[in-house]
Amino acid sequence: MAHFDTEYQRLETSYNDSPPGEENLLVHVPEGTKPQWHHIENLDLFFQRIYNMHQKNGFTCMLMGEIFELVQLVFVVAFTVFLANCVDYDILFANKFVNHTDSAKVTLPDAFLPVDVCSARIRDNVAAIFILVISGVFWIHRLTKFIYNICCYWEIRSFYNNALKMSMADLPYFTWQEVQARIVEIQKEHQICIHKKELTELDIYHRILRFKNYMVAMVNKSLLPVRFHLPMLGNWVFYTRGLKYNFELIFFWGPGSLFENEWSLKTEYKRGGNRLELADRLSSRILWIGIANLLLCPVILVWQILYAFFSYTEVIKREPGSLGARCWSLYGRCYLRHFNELDHELMSRLCKGYKASSKYMNCFMSPLFTVVAKNVAFFAGSLLAVLIALTIYDEDVLAVEHVLSSITLLGVCVTVCRSFIPDKHMVFCPEQLLKVILAHIHYMPDHWQGNAHRYETRDEFSQLFQYKAVFILEELLSPVITPFILIFCLRRKSLEIIDFFRNFTVEVVGVGDTCSFAQMDVRQHGHPAWMSAGKTEASIYQQAEDGKTELSLMHFAITNPHWQPPRESTHFISQLKEKVHREATVSHQGAVGDSHAFTSIHSLQSEEPRSLIANLLSGPPPLASLHLGRDGSLANHVSVGLSDGGAPTLRSLSPLSGSLHMRGSYPSSRLPRPDHPAVSASRAMAGSGTDARTVSSGSSAWEGQVTSMVLSEYASTEMSIHALYMHELHKQQSRGELSRHTWHRQESDESSESVIDDVEAPRNMPRSNTFPCTATPHQEGAALQSSGQRRYGGTTDALSGASRSQRSARVAMGGWVEEIQPGRHHEPVPEEGSEDELPPQIHKVT
Repeated sequence: MAHFDTEYQRLETSYNDSPPGEENLLVHVPEGTKPQWHHIENLDLFFQRIYNMHQKNGFTCMLMGEIFELVQLVFVVAFTVFLANCVDYDILFANKFVNHTDSAKVTLPDAFLPVDVCSARIRDNVAAIFILVISGVFWIHRLTKFIYNICCYWEIRSFYNNALKMSMADLPYFTWQEVQARIVEIQKEHQICIHKKELTELDIYHRILRFKNYMVAMVNKSLLPVRFHLPMLGNWVFYTRGLKYNFELIFFWGPGSLFENEWSLKTEYKRGGNRLELADRLSSRILWIGIANLLLCPVILVWQILYAFFSYTEVIKREPGSLGARCWSLYGRCYLRHFNELDHELMSRLCKGYKASSKYMNCFMSPLFTVVAKNVAFFAGSLLAVLIALTIYDEDVLAVEHVLSSITLLGVCVTVCRSFIPDKHMVFCPEQLLKVILAHIHYMPDHWQGNAHRYETRDEFSQLFQYKAVFILEELLSPVITPFILIFCLRRKSLEIIDFFRNFTVEVVGVGDTCSFAQMDVRQHGHPAWMSAGKTEASIYQQAEDGKTELSLMHFAITNPHWQPPRESTHFISQLKEKVHREATVSHQGAVGDSHAFTSIHSLQSEEPRSLIANLLSGPPPLASLHLGRDGSLANHVSVGLSDGGAPTLRSLSPLSGSLHMRGSYPSSRLPRPDHPAVSASRAMAGSGTDARTVSSGSSAWEGQVTSMVLSEYASTEMSIHALYMHELHKQQSRGELSRHTWHRQESDESSESVIDDVEAPRNMPRSNTFPCTATPHQEGAALQSSGQRRYGGTTDALSGASRSQRSARVAMGGWVEEIQPGRHHEPVPEEGSEDELPPQIHKVT
């Protein structure tokens, strides 16, 4: 990974969130007039607790959840010890005769050992004593934390009631944007943050997601060791909750972590002079934490097994096919997450894409498995039918040994076999399904498009969208595998981690140290292949992969329409919307063949005909046209909306038509106009203390919910359209560059120059995780000379010819492993003494 010899400095003007002239503002409030929430020292925890309370629907729900977690821990440990030491299984399995004076039937209490015998067996069982001691210490720790959290959340409850004017009963009806708007508003009165006169939406997101933004950036830059190549299994992603917990423990809040508090990176990690010493120190800490995980492995493994058994056994018995269902993997959630995207925003996107993702994975049913499953289901079903018929005829059949067990196992077998039998009415359309998935998840490697029918694409997508059974198995194996990943994989990346936190940490006034990628600045971290060409000054090392910066910027701007982005970001957003509008105009004029960027939107209409994401493409409906259907779902009878000129807006027809007919222009994909009833209701709801259930007309408790759903769907639709457009434009740009270079080679002379052209042609190709380019040292140096400049150190120096070096084979930054190209060689990381030999402000790509 590249290394920058730069000093950590305060963020430049382009990153400053403070209004002009207020960069170093400290507000003085007289003692007698200080509000209750003036100058909150740890705003990170304060905003996180506000967000958690909102997501968990108030103080009472949080309190009950915490209490039941404590009770659940006691139950699991006590019940396990009881089953292991206080049950006579010989009586339970009828291997021992029991004398009864009043009845010949064996009862369940007959299998329980007396209290004194049970206590003696527990005292003699060393493993049981060890588990009880460890569990007791952990439970006391949880209890102490519970008491502390309750005191803190009581203060948050008071803040909601008194400052935000929101009662706990009404909190579930408020959206987070409404809560956030009130927090921004009361900053002027209560001065929650004294370093800034006004808070912005980005300030709040930065404090809630400070550490998560770092994790998203490290996954985007392939810094975390979560991808492995296993013999006979190929590429495998292993990223579990236990491994994630250890990463956060090492980097952010554990003993000896890189941060001295919630908002500030330690001073020594902000300078590059002692990077090797810091890397050795980090490596030693990772080693000790890995050893601690190894020592605690038996206890954690037993707990994981017991918790999984008690959690999933009843579900499997009730729904045997649940293990065949799929879920978004932990790695998938991190890979698909935007910078500055809250948990509920991420899960909303992923849930909308769940149905299409399941359909896509079901397209790849193995024909061999289907034939075997049909026949196994036939034989198992025949036996099951006979046993059920005999049971109906005479219930005494159930008293025969193993009959009930056989019925249960045969039923499970039939259910599992049915999961491998595809629906006979299903149509194989993987490309169209992948477009629908992309509209929701927003990220997808380039080589997936056009190859959706291939099993390689399916296998890579399964790393993001895995079986529930695989998820459970990975969590069970996590206590065993995590120590080895820490000791043998993460330690080797200590120097790269130190460089990452130094080079990509910036100080924002009123916020503290944040990940520079979270600023979503296309100038500092944009990618030329994602509409940032000519706007970005980022080197290869500084670029976010897969268009993460650009897509995150659009998502945040659409989710928070009142946010005022910096000048460069504003220009990027306006230019993107202008291009989308121009494409719509071209399509309206009938030149659909020249408007390829909109062809990918067709799939939304056919795959989700009843969802707003399809219907809203027809035009913005007024609230009067929305009503709740009989099933409680939102039914939308959309009549084609009219623009100011009377022309209908975006209207997408079925993809079978082969073209996109558009009438009018693009405003339907944007939020409603300011005079739209939905916006008026939203502003009235956010700007006053009115209950969200009584907005607008004030007559229906559902009306506020409907308004929120409409606004949310408008924002989701707009982001889906922009994501599809950006991916389509990125694909066309890549193909266009390739075709131009191919044409150039064909027109060149049939001499050695054609060979040179073949080598030099890819140098202008967009560099992304799916199109790694083979480059010579001269070409790589030339490319870096034009774009590889560092702006954090106060001066900007281009790369000199002496500093040009070969670029090592890159692993795809989005996490998709590419084949190593020939001709690339790794160079050793410079030693401590070689740092001074590099010119100042020059980085070396290794």
